[in-house]
Amino acid sequence: MITIDTFRKLALAFPEVAEAPHFEKTSFRVKNKIFATYDAAKNRATIKLSLIDQNVFATAGNSAIYAVDNKWGKQGWTIVELTKVNKAVFKDALTLAYCEVAPKKLADAFRQNG
Repeated sequence: MITIDTFRKLALAFPEVAEAPHFEKTSFRVKNKIFATYDAAKNRATIKLSLIDQNVFATAGNSAIYAVDNKWGKQGWTIVELTKVNKAVFKDALTLAYCEVAPKKLADAFRQNG
C-alpha cells in the first residue's frame, strides 16, 4: 500500500516538482503541468502516461492500474489504486508520468542522472 507520505516523497524527489491543490485533490506538477494527483477520499492516484505505457501497466497491473474510463483515459490519464499497487511498480509508473509531462530537457537530464 502506498501512503500519501510515500507518494509525496516519491513525487517531490523529481527535479522542479511542486505540490499544489487541484480541486478536492492534491496535484504534483513540473513546470506547472500536472503529472499526478492524489485523491484522499478514494485513496488513489491519477497519473499521466503515454498510451503505450498506460497499456503496459494496465495489462500487468492486476487491476491496480487502469485507464480513466472516459476521454481523459484516451489521453493517457491512468488510475492507480494505492491499496493494491506494489511500491516498485508505482515508482516506475510515477517516473514515467513525470518524464511524460516534464519538458524534454528536464526529462532527459533526469533519465541520465536519476
